[in-house]
Amino acid sequence: MAEHTSSSITIEAAPADVMGVIADFARYPEWTGEVKEAEVLSLDDQGHAEKVRLVLDAGAIKDDHTLAYTWTGDHEVSWTLVKSQMLRAIDGSYALAPIGDGDRTEVTYRLTVDVKIPMLGMIKRKAEKVIIDRALAGLKKRVESVPKA
Repeated sequence: MAEHTSSSITIEAAPADVMGVIADFARYPEWTGEVKEAEVLSLDDQGHAEKVRLVLDAGAIKDDHTLAYTWTGDHEVSWTLVKSQMLRAIDGSYALAPIGDGDRTEVTYRLTVDVKIPMLGMIKRKAEKVIIDRALAGLKKRVESVPKA
């Protein structure tokens, strides 16, 4: 699983505002498109989601899976697969970097997916790219539409 797909986007908001949306799993169905349900199963010592069950409908891939999340400060979150019906593995991360005076954020999303059904590497990478691009576009739209506190 050494190969991964990644992409970045600039969001017109501070990193804390972006991470706030990323950490709000209950609202994922409102902006991700593919996530139909999200349920936080456990929290870590800082109150961050540690295990999350997600019901995914991404066209050809429909799955009910659980991910384990690791939070690195307020600038990165990564996840790995705990259990799934269709996936053998899924590793991903959002890394946030402030731009300029900090009212803009570069978000980099990395993803590696391994499905239980046979799939050509090229097709898998294309699927990862579509998932990443949709997620980043949805995240940008969601963060930029939320009124600032």
